[in-house]
Amino acid sequence: MKKYNIQNYIRYKNDVETNIKRQEGLTWGEMTRDQVIIQFLPLVENLARKFSTSDQASGVMSINDLIQEGNYGLTAAVDKIDWNKILDSEDPEKTIKSFLSKRIKGAIRRGIDMNRADVRIPEHKLNEIRRNPDDENMVAMFFNSVFSSIDAHHENEESPFTQVADNSEPYNIELINSYLLNLMRKYLTNQQYDVLRLSYGLDQDHKWPATDIAKHLNINVATANVRISQIKKDAIDALIANTDPSQVLDFL
Repeated sequence: MKKYNIQNYIRYKNDVETNIKRQEGLTWGEMTRDQVIIQFLPLVENLARKFSTSDQASGVMSINDLIQEGNYGLTAAVDKIDWNKILDSEDPEKTIKSFLSKRIKGAIRRGIDMNRADVRIPEHKLNEIRRNPDDENMVAMFFNSVFSSIDAHHENEESPFTQVADNSEPYNIELINSYLLNLMRKYLTNQQYDVLRLSYGLDQDHKWPATDIAKHLNINVATANVRISQIKKDAIDALIANTDPSQVLDFL
């Protein structure tokens, strides 16, 4: 419980428990926006505690910070719920929990990434890399971390929760984007290149949504999210498989 304000935490837990009991018996269609948020506050803490013990989050943020980031994600996600789809599903509670969990975890993960460093790799992992500079796992960590960093860079510009002065050395987005584009031209197919380039906005000021990328590349828009996600994964896997560790060492 280090860095915890225990008294405030106990009051928070009691308030959540009391408010959840007050809304027992209400259906999803009867709940207000605030009641839905309260109903899933325990889910946020459950997910945050899983992150708090992971290598990714270790030493980066305290558990109460992780809960706060998760609560931001929960609040934003509730506003995006399509209640017609939820209420028409066979198991509304399972459907809404799945929808919210994905976005809560995303919010926590972004919070961790934004508080880590420019290229988000834990220090103990970097030490392993320095001891084994030819380890192919280093390439995988580089690409996974740098694409996560680019995501955080774009989201930071829009988020009202990140308008706080950052005194750390600026992340050179132009330099890393240029380097990535060179590797992508060398190792990817034209389709993989375009999907990765547009998905992460590597040579422009915004990221393209999956549906727009699908239209641009004449891919079936009805399955755009699944198809574009698969192409992105294949593209990153291809970069990891073909890039030599020496090509990324200077960036770590």
